[in-house]
Amino acid sequence: MLKLSLALVLLILLQFLSAFVFAQNGIIRGAIYEEKTGEPLYGVSVLVKELSTGAITDFDGKFELQVAPGTYTIQISYISYSTIELNSLTLAAGEVKVLHDLLMKEDASELETVTIQASAIRTTESALMSVKRNAPNLLDGISASTFRQIGDGDAASAVKRVTGVSIEGGKYVYVRGLGDRYTKTVLNGMDVPGLDPDRNTIQMDIFPTNVIDNIIVSKSFTSDLPADFTGGVVDIETKDFPEEKTMRLGISGGLNPSMHFNSNYITYQGGKTDWLGFDDGTRAIPTGGRSNIPQFGQVVGNPNSPAGLDYQNILSGFNKTMSGVRQSSLMDFGLSFSLGNQIARPKVTWGYNAAVTYKNETEFYQNAEFNLFAKPIGQGETELESLEKQRGDYGVNNVLLGGMAGIALKTNASKYKLNFLHLQNGESKAGIFDFENTNLGANFEAKQYNLEFSQRALTSILLSGVHYFNGKDWEVSWKIAPTLSSIEDPDIRFTRFRLPTNNISTEVGLPARIWRTLQEENLVGRGDITRNLGIFNRDAKLKFGGSYSFKHRLFNIQSFQFPTGDTQFTGDPNQIMNNENLFSASNRNGIRYNPDFIPINPNEYEAYATTMGGYGSLELNPAEKLKAVVGLRVEQFNQFYTGTNQNGTIVYDLVEMLDDLDFFPTLNLIYNLKENQNLRVSATRTTARPSFKELSYAEILDPITGRTFIGGLYPETTNGGSEVLWDGNLTSTRINNFDVRWEMFQQRGEMFSVSAFYKTFERPIEIVQFLSDPGTFQPRNVGNGAVAGLEFEFRKSLKFITSSLENFFWTTNLTVTESQIKMSESELRSRILSAKEGEVVNDTRVMAGQAPYIVNTGISYNNFTSGWEAGIFYNVQGPTLNFVGFGNRTDTYTVPFHALNFNLNKSFGADERIQANFGVENILNDKREVVFSSFEAQDQIFTSLAPGTRVKFGFSFAF
Repeated sequence: MLKLSLALVLLILLQFLSAFVFAQNGIIRGAIYEEKTGEPLYGVSVLVKELSTGAITDFDGKFELQVAPGTYTIQISYISYSTIELNSLTLAAGEVKVLHDLLMKEDASELETVTIQASAIRTTESALMSVKRNAPNLLDGISASTFRQIGDGDAASAVKRVTGVSIEGGKYVYVRGLGDRYTKTVLNGMDVPGLDPDRNTIQMDIFPTNVIDNIIVSKSFTSDLPADFTGGVVDIETKDFPEEKTMRLGISGGLNPSMHFNSNYITYQGGKTDWLGFDDGTRAIPTGGRSNIPQFGQVVGNPNSPAGLDYQNILSGFNKTMSGVRQSSLMDFGLSFSLGNQIARPKVTWGYNAAVTYKNETEFYQNAEFNLFAKPIGQGETELESLEKQRGDYGVNNVLLGGMAGIALKTNASKYKLNFLHLQNGESKAGIFDFENTNLGANFEAKQYNLEFSQRALTSILLSGVHYFNGKDWEVSWKIAPTLSSIEDPDIRFTRFRLPTNNISTEVGLPARIWRTLQEENLVGRGDITRNLGIFNRDAKLKFGGSYSFKHRLFNIQSFQFPTGDTQFTGDPNQIMNNENLFSASNRNGIRYNPDFIPINPNEYEAYATTMGGYGSLELNPAEKLKAVVGLRVEQFNQFYTGTNQNGTIVYDLVEMLDDLDFFPTLNLIYNLKENQNLRVSATRTTARPSFKELSYAEILDPITGRTFIGGLYPETTNGGSEVLWDGNLTSTRINNFDVRWEMFQQRGEMFSVSAFYKTFERPIEIVQFLSDPGTFQPRNVGNGAVAGLEFEFRKSLKFITSSLENFFWTTNLTVTESQIKMSESELRSRILSAKEGEVVNDTRVMAGQAPYIVNTGISYNNFTSGWEAGIFYNVQGPTLNFVGFGNRTDTYTVPFHALNFNLNKSFGADERIQANFGVENILNDKREVVFSSFEAQDQIFTSLAPGTRVKFGFSFAF
């Protein structure tokens, strides 16, 4: 962060210096695109008629003019295109006038002139719509021009307006209802891991919208994209050359009446740097992380021996706090600062961007439920039986500190870009629950106390270059991105006190303490060459290139249990670790620690994966109205693992777990029905691969919910081992994709489209409930599957009702899908054996993670003159199979969450320096629930959380 701070200081000095140099003149900047293709036009003449001076657009279609204050007419001309004249453009001293998204229409006569009032030029969706209309693949997106209109301050809030896109947990993108496994997020075209490196999607809420150019969602595959996606690739493109000088400071807040200023909020005393997102050492492991620590059996005979004294020193070093306290909670707040500009010199143009974001958010869930239910044994009994019930309160404090900085350089034939990203996230949790276990016969009732802290860090650098030769005939681009990721969960604490019944005194179970660490290095590089040429006397494009990625992970869990001997307790968890209760020479039956990770630790593993890819594609127009894009991508994927199983009987030493050589053909056809209408057809092949965590023996407990993730390498058998339920052979999934879309584009960003898609899955990976142990879940390959769906989208001004509604827009997108999985023999057999009377068990079921429908609709208002912008938006995702049932473990489904949100944005001043926003989230006060669902049985709660209604507000000022 020190380096980032120094960089920001230098950039601020550069900002003021450039402002001083050019204060006397004004600057006119703009970008010119071809209306037909949406691509930037190179070599366009931009003339100030009154001064007879001008400029030529560069390979990005951009230009800059420095002129004295005054009122001018700008003439834009290019061979074979209609001339554009902008009248009455007024420029003040030191002002930067930006002309956004100027579209030139091809016109063979070259005599037509289009005259526009300069005062009417505003940021629009025009260029993005042109790109979308002429793209070689199916894509949707949202541009910077829309971010302010919908009043969203980060990418996660904005991207959910895109057709078929939903946001999970307020952070992660899902496309077409498919889960994280089938959606991929890239930053500036490069695969960058997020704060959770086991996800394909990066945390979207870390990107403030004022540093983003646009977000593009590719829904069909072309060979230049990575092959490991199915739903879509989400590309976040950051600005490299800001159109105008900006320096903006923002403050934001949020108030949830059910969560904030609540005196029942639960928290605990952590470290002094928790507010910055990392622990200061307060939660450090007493062993120093070493594995050669003394165990109880080595010291019990002589507590005063060196090993005994070492043992007692470690034991007394564990933090004494075992339970949270109730106190009043604070509201959400955040700060942001960003700056950017471009500086033109005779031979080069410099651009820079920087942003710092700080968020401190508090959540408090009251009467949260985490339960386990199962089918009853009798065939005639249908109502589900409780195995475990957990109900109570828990508080969460989440801190995100993020910094982005970028610098770019552009010459007449090249562009270079260097981006730096650092994220620091700290999350503290404290909970108190009523716990009941009925799985063992007699009821076990207890008070459960949880304390957690997780810190995550990500540092990524992106260096890229683009070079043009012979005008724009040849384009050579390259990118390289190293990334470091880390996750530390220091001192997770878990305690249960059994409630006294009759004459049974209060007793404590086995308190547990867990330390988890993950370190991962990533290196991704790619190079692309594009040749613009002519085939069939029409424009064509040949593209080829290659990529390489390397990922290396170290993972370790060290867990301790604390047998309590004959120690008597009063029921206060914070008295458990008092010194007088601990094992010592004078108290040999006191509390001791037992290191579960010695001598065998299946939760310690090392893994790495490499992906080498190469591709070639040809884009051509075999007929006047037909565009074809054909390509082939080849990827060699290898994944290695070092570790042991739970018994230490299987030892892997950098054993190759996956060796996949795959060919991914692509075909995209676009037929231009009319000037503003397309018919698209696409057929492609992609893949989905298991993560490091999934291809391991790790057992990862979520102490709050009590649920455990089990790595996919661990086999499961039943009937004394005679029946194999899962063989531990986790493999990649191959997917075939077919898409058809009709789309129509109209003025002012209005559009209408209808799409159909069909996908087949070869051995998809789903999370299955582990039969041998309730509350455990494992990734497994299941039977082959298929998904069919329809998408519908329109964006329409309400002017067609009455002219007074010209500034109102109605936007709707709807995705409807039907999925089917052919069950494996073991799953089908388990469902037949546990079937109830009258229940018909088919050999197919719906696909896990696939939503049956997604609805996004809303009405927005935008008045540039008054500076008012507003919108009300509704989103819902249909009931989705979450975890697959097995045997008497029934399926779990997410319950539709009806999200109704309102945004209001107001800009003040002619230059819109001051912006204020207000919003309300979850107006309907809906709950987020997952339920067990079974034949003729009442649904039972698996997870129930009440997020409440949140009021958010923000204020920002541009210097």
